[in-house]
Amino acid sequence: MLFNSLHFMVFFPVVVLVYWLMPQKIRYIWLLLASYYFYMSWNAKYALLIAFSTLVTYLSGLALERIKQSNGPTSRKKLVVAASFIVNLGILVFFKYSDFLLHNLNAVLSHLSIQAVSSPFDIVLPVGISFYTFQALGYTVDVYRDEIPAEKNILKYALFVSFFPQLVAGPIERSKNLLTQIDQIIYKKTPPPHIYAGLLTMLWGLFLKMVIADRAAILVNTVFDQYYLYGTTELLAGALAFSLQIYCDFASYSTIAIGAAQVMGFALMENFNTPYFAVSIKDFWRRWHISLSTWFRDYLYIPLGGSHCSKLRTYFNTMVTFLVSGLWHGASWHFVAWGGLHGAYQIAEAELQPLAQRFHQRFHVKTECFSYHFGRQLRTCLLVAFAWIFFRADGLLNALAYIQRLFMRWNPWTLFDGSLYTLGLDRFEMNIFLVSLLALFLVDLLKYRKAWVFSSFLLEQNAWFRWLCLVGLLISIVIYGQYGPGFEPQAFIYFQF
Repeated sequence: MLFNSLHFMVFFPVVVLVYWLMPQKIRYIWLLLASYYFYMSWNAKYALLIAFSTLVTYLSGLALERIKQSNGPTSRKKLVVAASFIVNLGILVFFKYSDFLLHNLNAVLSHLSIQAVSSPFDIVLPVGISFYTFQALGYTVDVYRDEIPAEKNILKYALFVSFFPQLVAGPIERSKNLLTQIDQIIYKKTPPPHIYAGLLTMLWGLFLKMVIADRAAILVNTVFDQYYLYGTTELLAGALAFSLQIYCDFASYSTIAIGAAQVMGFALMENFNTPYFAVSIKDFWRRWHISLSTWFRDYLYIPLGGSHCSKLRTYFNTMVTFLVSGLWHGASWHFVAWGGLHGAYQIAEAELQPLAQRFHQRFHVKTECFSYHFGRQLRTCLLVAFAWIFFRADGLLNALAYIQRLFMRWNPWTLFDGSLYTLGLDRFEMNIFLVSLLALFLVDLLKYRKAWVFSSFLLEQNAWFRWLCLVGLLISIVIYGQYGPGFEPQAFIYFQF
């Protein structure tokens, strides 16, 4: 069930209406049923997987709590955590990485002139398995670290793992945030301003998805699917357009999820904070997919030693974290290359920082002015856009071929001969795209400079301004959104992860 589908437009109001009308003490049961229905709308049998993961991590939490109460040894607690990770990651590896592992095994066997091994299974990747697996494993570690007590009510815990707004593509919630709110559901009241703010947030998310991301996808698919036909200008346009597409697509899902939860009185964590205003790669990862980057920080990078060790070990920890992050995104070497490139970026930034400081002092470079700040932002955006080529390309070799043509097939005249209007978007569609990007820039600029969230900002304005923005968004989505006869609602990019 897609957020940008008629199915969800019927499902969500029904869920919310019943939620508001029913007794508060049983609301979590209704949300649990709604969440499983939401997930089963893709593939009903895969609901067994999320139920099994829920049961394993629930029992792990109870076991950890019992060991703690009986003053059992830490080794027993570590054994429980290890068992929970082995079972859950084993399921994840089977469904997401078995074909990848088998393909690479056969590549090795072919070099040794040994017969290839065929897969006995026809595996379909369950939607959102990486997200709910990480969320459930995070709970296990939190209980192990005594950051939260184990949840005794299995239905409340099951709702934490499967809460439908953020189930399929995040944010990857922490138990200290979402599970605590579920435990307090009998006290929850949703004031009208919160409902209104949640609906505004959802509307902005739909604008990002249907008007910007799905329109950018047309240009991106045209260029990346036939990159061998184009030169530098078109390939650069494709890479920049994908940078915008993946941001608006993924941020739109998180935005709609946050808004939907807010309507019901839940506060989900922020997942994006103006990432393309970042002044460094490290700053970018503080702003991009925050729930995942902090998950890897807290549950992988820090346990490896973090930065509290030698420089070489710190760089090793950084690279491992980003390589795993790349592999988390997809079972392919081009995702690993994308993650490794971001790890290399961070190591290079750390190594070059002292040299940059000496350069600034030697040549009296002003570091507290707009031009310096803008230069750092532009450099970061270009580095990120370059890395996105590996993320979007259909394989590592295609990514390298794309980059080769990007630097070798110079054709600046196509900026002026109208060629850019032959990349799937005609002049009218391109103008819509550019105007919608201007709206996105203004909203992100307000958030970056003033820390104003879109919905909160509108609620502080006069009624005429609020209604003007509201009507403008509705008209933009209805008239300029990508939908209708002959157009299939586009799944969110991160569904595949």
